[in-house]
Amino acid sequence: MKQYFIVSLACLALWGCAEQRSEKEAPLKMINQVDFSHVKIQDHFWSPRLSKHISTTLPVCIDQIENQTGRIKNFENAAKKEGKHSGIFFDDSDVYKALEGMAYTLINNPDLELEKKADEWIDKFAAAQEEDGYINTYYTLTGLDKRWHNMDKHEMYCAGHMTEAAVAYYQATGKRKLLDVCIRMTDHMMSIFGPGKRHWVPGHEEIELALVKLYQVTKEQKYLDFANWLLEERGHGHGTKGDEGKWDPKYYQDDKPVRDMTDIGGHAVRCMYLYCGMADVAALKQDSGYIAAMHRLWDDVVLRNMYITGGIGSSKHNEGFTEDYDLPNLEAYCETCASVGMVFWNLRMNQFTGDSKYVDVLERSMYNGALAGISLAGDRFFYVNPLESKGEHHRKAWYGCACCPSQISRFLPSIGNYVYGVSEQAIWVNLYVGSTTQIPLGKKEVTLKQETDYPWEGAVKLTVSTATPLKKEIRLRVPGWCKQYTIAVNGETMNAPVEKGYAVLNREWKEGDVIALDMDMPVEVVAADARVKQNVGKRAIQRGPLVYCIEEVDNQKGFDELVLTPNTSFKAEFKPALLEGVTAIQAETGKQTIQLIPYYAWDNREAGKMKVWIDYKE
Repeated sequence: MKQYFIVSLACLALWGCAEQRSEKEAPLKMINQVDFSHVKIQDHFWSPRLSKHISTTLPVCIDQIENQTGRIKNFENAAKKEGKHSGIFFDDSDVYKALEGMAYTLINNPDLELEKKADEWIDKFAAAQEEDGYINTYYTLTGLDKRWHNMDKHEMYCAGHMTEAAVAYYQATGKRKLLDVCIRMTDHMMSIFGPGKRHWVPGHEEIELALVKLYQVTKEQKYLDFANWLLEERGHGHGTKGDEGKWDPKYYQDDKPVRDMTDIGGHAVRCMYLYCGMADVAALKQDSGYIAAMHRLWDDVVLRNMYITGGIGSSKHNEGFTEDYDLPNLEAYCETCASVGMVFWNLRMNQFTGDSKYVDVLERSMYNGALAGISLAGDRFFYVNPLESKGEHHRKAWYGCACCPSQISRFLPSIGNYVYGVSEQAIWVNLYVGSTTQIPLGKKEVTLKQETDYPWEGAVKLTVSTATPLKKEIRLRVPGWCKQYTIAVNGETMNAPVEKGYAVLNREWKEGDVIALDMDMPVEVVAADARVKQNVGKRAIQRGPLVYCIEEVDNQKGFDELVLTPNTSFKAEFKPALLEGVTAIQAETGKQTIQLIPYYAWDNREAGKMKVWIDYKE
């Protein structure tokens, strides 16, 4: 991953394909995540954010959906077959994503009032469903005769988010009312589309990965097959917007079959959902062709088209990509949803490979690109995340296109998904988050308790609890940013071998064993790849997983003239009263002093200029 830091961070398959494996061969997916329902987070950094998600973020989303916009009213009108549709044609998806966030919250924090609210919404969804199983308030209220005509009208996208919410709510409560609504909708879609029926290329991917979740809950093979069929529809000239405009194959990831893809292009969030769907289908269908394509795509995304914050999508014009190494700072788009998508996708890539470089990117996107999407108070949101501002870019309470607030509302309560993994031979510790997890291992169970002040400090303590001695590898991720570290077990320093970025501790574990990982966390000065013309003569600062920026509120004198040099010295200091507690960095160059704060925390005080990439003079 060293290259990663200097690059600017920059045939139908389901009926048999030569690149699919026999089910008797070893599975492509080697690691399964420990589900967040089995991870209790007790962490100085994350716990306050999760509390605010419950007390503030979810209520904000519910209020916007019920009282400030017409999103829930659309379902009420659709049920009565009267009234107008308000908002955008895909607004149903925001309601579904908020419900998914409610479901995830209920898993670890049962709340009868929140569950009652969720049940009220689900009753409205069910009432709005057509007799044939179709559900989409936009077409119910504007004309069902127009449905399934324009592939970019997000009908399957909305159905996908409804399905993800239904699976989450079923897992949280055991209630299947919404799950049955989704099954009826999916069966309706499959009565129209599929082999020997109509072609269809969803303009906004999402349904593919949702169908896999539906398959995993119902064990109905047809849903996995339908997801596979939809992926294989791409790149064969089937895409169309009917008579409502021109279909742009590149924008919709429809310019070539998915297994032939080499470069990311078009809309960034759609790409992320597509790649996640490909990964999920590949894992279950044993499709090595999909995996090979994703390796090529990952290199293109991370080495040539990703920002240092883990954000992707440089262009407002298409909410996506232009050309390699085009990474403007002031005009950067970096949609919050795309950063969350990077977390989703990179987890899957790690599960296929056991390579920590994917978790490096996951962590970078999580702590910087995604976390910046919500205010410290938990009540305002970024849609776009530039790396420079002249003082006019601010979070908002909501958006006309509100995919990002609802995305954050479902992402935050599920962050426990990314901490631990388990495979036949090992337990994998991917992220350093104060937490306790119980991991079933056949007839045994092991408990890991993790204590740390990460991301501010690099010291991690892991305590093992097991009723009987356990022979199992524990693999500790050594982050790509970490150049020096020590590991001790029960106070004895270990020289653990490192495989694909993981320190491998292979021994018999007993009750009370303690692992201590201590990672040096110096300030790093990062240079962009010389091909990123926007960053020539500039440097960025990071410490641990966090990217830093300068804000005018801290550096009011000569903000535009501030520079770094080879002689600049840095001091990191935790300031509990600043931005709810952050490690700030002081950069001293002669008589010039610059204060830097974590990028995720910018725009939480008075308005002013901001930038990540700072002028550098040799």
